[in-house]
Amino acid sequence: MSAAVESGKPQTLPQWLVHNAATRPDEVAQRHKCEGVWKEFSWAGVRDEVRALALGLRERGVRRGQTVLLLGENRPELYWAEWAAMAVGAKVVALYPDATEAELDYVVSDAKAVCVFAEDQEQVDKVLPVKARHEGLHSVVWWESGGLWSYEQPGLLGWDALKATAHRAASTDAQRLADERWFAQAVAEGRSIDIAVLSYTSGTTGAPKGVITTHASLMHNAQLIGNTMQVPEGGEYLSYIPLSWSTEQWVGVTLGLMRPLRVNFAEKPDQIQEAIRELACDMVFFGPRQWESLAARVHARMLDAPAWRQKVVDWGLRIGRLARAEQLDTTTRAWWVRALLPLADALVLRPLREQLGLKRARIAFTGGAAVAPDIFRLFASMGVMLRNVYGCSEFGLISVHQGARVNAETIGETVGMGSAWGEPMQWRMAEGGALEVRGGTGFSGYWGKPEQSAGKLNDGWFQTGDAVGQGPSGNELIYYDRLEHMSRLQGGHLYSKQFIEVRLRFSPYIREVMVVGDATREHVAALVNIDGDVFGRWAERNGVSFTTFTDLSQRPEVLAQVAREIGRVNQALPEEARLRRFVNLPKELDADEGELTRTRKLKRDFIEQRYGALIEAMYADQPSTAIEIPVRYQDGRAGLLRAEVATGRIDARERNGDRNP
Repeated sequence: MSAAVESGKPQTLPQWLVHNAATRPDEVAQRHKCEGVWKEFSWAGVRDEVRALALGLRERGVRRGQTVLLLGENRPELYWAEWAAMAVGAKVVALYPDATEAELDYVVSDAKAVCVFAEDQEQVDKVLPVKARHEGLHSVVWWESGGLWSYEQPGLLGWDALKATAHRAASTDAQRLADERWFAQAVAEGRSIDIAVLSYTSGTTGAPKGVITTHASLMHNAQLIGNTMQVPEGGEYLSYIPLSWSTEQWVGVTLGLMRPLRVNFAEKPDQIQEAIRELACDMVFFGPRQWESLAARVHARMLDAPAWRQKVVDWGLRIGRLARAEQLDTTTRAWWVRALLPLADALVLRPLREQLGLKRARIAFTGGAAVAPDIFRLFASMGVMLRNVYGCSEFGLISVHQGARVNAETIGETVGMGSAWGEPMQWRMAEGGALEVRGGTGFSGYWGKPEQSAGKLNDGWFQTGDAVGQGPSGNELIYYDRLEHMSRLQGGHLYSKQFIEVRLRFSPYIREVMVVGDATREHVAALVNIDGDVFGRWAERNGVSFTTFTDLSQRPEVLAQVAREIGRVNQALPEEARLRRFVNLPKELDADEGELTRTRKLKRDFIEQRYGALIEAMYADQPSTAIEIPVRYQDGRAGLLRAEVATGRIDARERNGDRNP
């Protein structure tokens, strides 16, 4: 019997919900901004909503061990649907709201989903054709009614209609009491070893796999994050990262119950910054691309500012950077830095934090992919100490920046503590720097794929597939790349493509970039996606005319600016790994076209195949090449983009970091 059971702690997420509703019934659990007004939900109110949904699911025939799928933006309803499914003993799968019909079809088939909660008409329109192909998918529930009044397909019903099925069944006081007892019993029967979530991998190396995640795993990792980050009880948290990310399951869904936190939801996804400013959130979690986007916003605004203001901001950030030197490295800050910091904070740093919605962000963290050290340094200069959370869906939390000091070159210190639900983690570096771990709650396997599950274990150690190094303390990890993405050039030099890419993406001019170069190539090159918004303003300020994104990307002035940005990054690279050629792609990389995953990770094999002609042109030193690219427009139409793409060159001075023209 586990220590958690002996101490009477809740063993599942629904048990935590019931516990909170009993011990703090009137306390605010969640807030959602609706039509400009923040609507509050107490713990008792959330429990009652979840109970009504669970009873509705029971009446629809959802049973213990089955699968319920969630499809929508982060909203209270998404959380409630997840907890209701878990309450009846079902497991859940959360998909990205922009998942395609094909992706949805695959997961419904693989996970054997019997019910889908779909936010609105857009999501329902994707689900209905899938439902017609899968007999086992018997129910589709929506909660935003716009455009759905005339839909009458069998098995399609609204949120209130689902709850009404339970209310109709409980037409007397005796029946209502019986339903309450049933709900209490169903929740009490849950065990920590029950499957809670199937977290599907991004599918960068094949078909996505459903990672089996138990309630124990969710609670173990949530407690580790809460303890290492020193998350306070009742902290304000804005739920933004999709529930398909394990980290959001650990933080918003689970830690929100266990600490508990006040979990907030913006009215719309594009109002996140406004919501953070209104709430003055003291805990912020964004993915790497969101932090990069915030950094790019700072740089982009400076492009429009007069020269004197740019100098003031540069001065303020320099003072901020020197003031935080003790936290970023071992340098002791000088007396004059301490003296100037209040002035720099008043003139520059505090206004920057307020504009970005980070005025009171005491706990700011990121995870899911590598982050450029310059991102950490920029936000530290503003007074926001960003921390990295590193782990994987299969195993859980592995490392996190802990304590007062953050080494921006690492992904934090390994987490060696245990919890009531899991053992302390152990780690080791196998041949080639491959990271292997064991302990915690272990690896529960991939859903329906026993052979692939067994292949991830090496004598009981889980193989993460990541290449890492050790930081200065010996307990810190330096992330290089996925093992399969570590590359060797023709001359034998081994290098990490991702190491270069994350540093290039720090440039406000570069939105996406994919580095190429393998054993058949003599040097490194890159496919660059420029930031059209930033370059558009830059072009206007510099008198560069253009018509479309394609035209802008190929302007000689734009190519020259990208070459300068690459030259700056080359300073941090060994001579063998410095970039010599690049192309600006004539269109933006798009997840809907299979070029990116839903977490905006590069699908390298697909991109290399699609843009193979450009790669060959770079290595053949051709000045330009014509290309035809299949594209899919937002309205679903397919088309063909034809463009003449120029090859950019980085001369010897730029390769060596000479910033002078």
